Amino acid sequence: MRKRFQGVSGLLAFPVGSDASIFADGGRSIRTSEGTGCERVSPPTAQSSAEGTDEPMAEPEKTRQASRELERLRGRIDAIDDSILERLNDRARVVQAVGQLKESSGAAVYSADRERSIVKKLQAANPGPFPDEGLGPVFREIISATRSLEEVLKVGYMGPEGTYSHAAALQQFGESANLQAFRSIADVFAAVERGKIGLGVVPVENTTEGMVAQTLDLLPGFEGTVCGELQLRVSHDLLSQSGRLGDVRQVISHPQPLAQCREWLNGHLPEVERIEAASTAVAAQLAAENSDLAAIGSATSGEVYGLKTVESAIEDRRDNTTRFLLIGTQSPEASGHDLTSVVFTIRKDESGGLFRLLEPVARHDVNLTSIQLRPIKGKPWEYLFFLDLEGHVSEARVSDALAAAGEIANSTRVLGSFPRARKAREG
Repeated sequence: MRKRFQGVSGLLAFPVGSDASIFADGGRSIRTSEGTGCERVSPPTAQSSAEGTDEPMAEPEKTRQASRELERLRGRIDAIDDSILERLNDRARVVQAVGQLKESSGAAVYSADRERSIVKKLQAANPGPFPDEGLGPVFREIISATRSLEEVLKVGYMGPEGTYSHAAALQQFGESANLQAFRSIADVFAAVERGKIGLGVVPVENTTEGMVAQTLDLLPGFEGTVCGELQLRVSHDLLSQSGRLGDVRQVISHPQPLAQCREWLNGHLPEVERIEAASTAVAAQLAAENSDLAAIGSATSGEVYGLKTVESAIEDRRDNTTRFLLIGTQSPEASGHDLTSVVFTIRKDESGGLFRLLEPVARHDVNLTSIQLRPIKGKPWEYLFFLDLEGHVSEARVSDALAAAGEIANSTRVLGSFPRARKAREG
C-alpha cells in the first residue's frame, strides 16, 4: 500500500510495506528502495513527454504562429487596398475636372498617346517587385474605368463578339469601355462619320497576308481622320463541337485567317472544303450549329460559342500580327513618336511620276515606312498610292515634304498623323 500527495513542488511518493515500489509518472517507472523514505518525483514536462518522438506538441504551436502571421499580413494587404481605393477616387475626381475642362475647350476625350506615356513613365520609376509588364494592363483598366467620367466614349469594331477586332478594341480600351459591334468594316466607318460612335477600330495590315483591301478602299473617302494605331499578335485555333480532327468535314473562317493557315490546312486537311465567312466570330457561331464544321478563330471565340479546340496555333507564321487603325473625327497632337498616313494619285501618262513624287520625301530627310497601291474605282490602270511617313504633319520637315510632293501629285490627302503603336500583344 502507498499514499500520494500532490504538492506545488511535485509528486511525493511514500513506499509502504515492500522492499521496493514502482510508481508511474507520466508513463515512466520510478523505483524507490526500502529505507529511503520518500523520493520527490518531478511532474511530466513537454520535453520529457516528447522523448523518443518527433516533438508532436511543437507542430501545433508552429501552425498557430503561422496562422497569426498570415492574419497580420492579410490585415496589411487590406489596409493597402483601402489606401489604393482612396487614391483611385482621388484620381477619379481629378479626371472629372479634366473632363469639364475638355468639354469647355472642345478638346478630344481620347488621346492615343496619353495612356502610353503614363505607363512608360510608371515603368521607368517602378522599383519592383511589381512586374513592369503588369503595369500596362492594370493602368489600362484604371484609365478605361475613369474615362467615362469625362464622357462616355463609344468604340466600334467589326463584330460580333469574339472577333480579332473585338480583341484589339479590348486591348486598347479595356473591359470598362463602351464597345459596340458592327456587321462590317464599312459600317464602322459610317458610324464614326454619323457620330454614332467616337472611335472605330479597323484592321489595315497583316504580317502574313499584307494589306486589308476593304479598309484601304474606304480611307480616301472617309470624312474623318486616322487618330491612332495598335498591333495585335494573332494566334488561330481550329474549333469544333467535338474537338476531334476526324470529325471535320468543312473548315470555315474569314478569308484572312484561311489564308494565314493555308500551309497547316494543306498538310492536315488537304481534301476538306474551305468556306469563307464574314468574320471569325460568325464562323464560330456557324460551327456551334453544325457538327461537320470547324471554325478558325481565336481561343476567345471558342469560349464565347462553346466550342472545343481541335488544334491550337495553326497559323503558318509565329510572328503573325495584325495592325489596326483607330479612326475618329479629332486629330491628336504630336507625341514625338508619330506616323503620318497620306494618299496620292499621279498622272499615269507622266514619265517618272512616282520617282518625282517620292524624291521630296528623301530630300527632306523623312523616313518612308510603307507604300501600298490600290486601283482607282472606274479608272482602269490608275492607282491610289498610300504612304506612311515617320513624323507628325505639324513638323516642318514632314509638312515641307508633303507640300513639295503635292505639287507633283495629281491629288493629295493627309489621312492622319497619330502616335505609333506599342509592341504587339497576344490576342
